Formats: sequence, structure tokens, C-alpha cells
Amino acid sequence: MPIAVAGKFLLLVVCLTLSVMAGYAQDGLWGEIKAFKKQDSLTPPPKNAILFTGSSSFRMWHDVQAAFPNHTIINRGFGGSTLNDVILYADDIIFPYQPKEIVIYCGENDISSSDSITAKTVFGRFEKLFTLIRKKMPQVPIVFVAMKPSPSREKFHHKLLQANQLIKSYLGKQKKAAYVDVYKLMLDNGKPDESLYLSDRLHMNAKGYAIWQKAILPYLIK
Repeated sequence: MPIAVAGKFLLLVVCLTLSVMAGYAQDGLWGEIKAFKKQDSLTPPPKNAILFTGSSSFRMWHDVQAAFPNHTIINRGFGGSTLNDVILYADDIIFPYQPKEIVIYCGENDISSSDSITAKTVFGRFEKLFTLIRKKMPQVPIVFVAMKPSPSREKFHHKLLQANQLIKSYLGKQKKAAYVDVYKLMLDNGKPDESLYLSDRLHMNAKGYAIWQKAILPYLIK
């Protein structure tokens, strides 16, 4: 096989492989969305609740309602999601609930997905999501929980800090918006506090969620 033809064939194989992998990932996310829909059909979600949405750090907060007993919480975090995924599924996991407040944790997966993703990329995606929500729900408060310093993703922390700062500055100029800085609360002498995480060094244990509970609570509306 000529070198040029072989090269084109290899490129085609790589593209097809990436396409299939992306399809599998998307199917996995859609599976979670369908599970939410089925759950809602069996048990209608509460009205006028506070919606938590974003990636697996929310999805794995299994006792989030117990953490905020004086508030009604709907948890719609879904594993491995990026800000683009939350935008894509906003009509499924945000708007149908007509929440009185929206709390978002997302962005970590965006940054770790590729070296080409910059802090400005993540901020741009967040701004797009924020604008989307504002257009449909102009009076609903939006809270962003800062991307945490996961030990397993330490090489990305400089981007996390930059993206966090961009989002914080942006929200500081918006009405009915808030930024919860959990990042600095999860450090030990300037380094990620390993005791707050599970063995994967990415997802949090009960001690980590206790920090989040205390930090987020003042921003939840009655």
C-alpha cells in the first residue's frame, strides 16, 4: 500500500475510533438523562425547589437533601459531564423543573479533557450556560461552586484557578448570582487536602462534602 494511501487510511481509522468513543460517552450521559426522566415520571419532582446540576461531584452527593434539611433539593448532577453537556441537556435537566434557584458545579471535566482547553475556554462555556439560563429564567438566582483542587488533577490546577477567577469576576458583575469559593477551603498548607477525597483522589468523601455543605448553605434562598 503506498505511503500516502496508508496515511489516509490510518487517519480514517483514527477518526472513526474517536467518533465511536464519543458516541459511547454521549450514550452514557443520555442514559443518565433518561433515568432522570423515568424517575420524574414515577415520582413527580417537587415544585419551587433548588436545583443542583453539573458533574459527578454533585451526582455522588447522595445525601445532599439531608445536608440541607430546611431546603427542597433536586439533584441533577450527571457523571463525567462538561459545561457543554449541561448546555446540551438544559431542556432536560434544568428548565422542566422551574427551580427557584440553580446551583452549578462543572468545569473540571472540561479542563482535564484536553490540553487544548484553556481557562478562557471554560469561562466561555460557563458564560454561554449562564446566558442560556438567564434568557429563559431571568429572575432565578444562579450559584456557581468553584472547581475544586482534586489531587489527581493537580497538573491542571493553574487552569482551574484561572477559570475560577474569570467566573468569579463575571458573576460579581451579575444580578442574582453568586460564587462559592470552596477551592481554598480544600487546601492543606497550599496543597490539595488528600483527606477530603476517596481513593481515586478525584471524588470527595463525607469530610469533603461537609466542607461544601457549610460553604454553600449561606447562598441558598429560603
